[in-house]
Amino acid sequence: VHAVSTSAQYADLAERFSADAPMAEGAVVMLGGSQEITETTSEKSNEIFGVISTMPAYAMNAAAGNSESHPFVAMTGRTPVRVTGQVSKGQRLVSSSVKGTARAVTEGEDITPFHVIGRALENKTTDGIGLVNCVVRTNN
Repeated sequence: VHAVSTSAQYADLAERFSADAPMAEGAVVMLGGSQEITETTSEKSNEIFGVISTMPAYAMNAAAGNSESHPFVAMTGRTPVRVTGQVSKGQRLVSSSVKGTARAVTEGEDITPFHVIGRALENKTTDGIGLVNCVVRTNN
């Protein structure tokens, strides 16, 4: 194949993985559970694998099941992430104790690159759970 350039409407690189339960868009996942992936449940997990993507720009392993049994997991790129609490644009995100969600890192908090899911591209001013567009880049 010879190509000059390519483009995509969406902005993340994702692959299908076998999930132990149906997962919502933006859920933060790790390897484990009864299948290949499961939602995170602990603060600042260093086992972060990626985020559930519903519209990947590049979909690898696309024929391996459907979005309920084998959701796409974004490991890099721009995608919505389920976040609990308030977030400011630019803040780093880590896993929270709320299943499958991230939270913003607080100033002075001790983290390593293995904790970081990505960085917020927008503000979230509510305390509940919501989707925040982020640049995801996991260090797995």
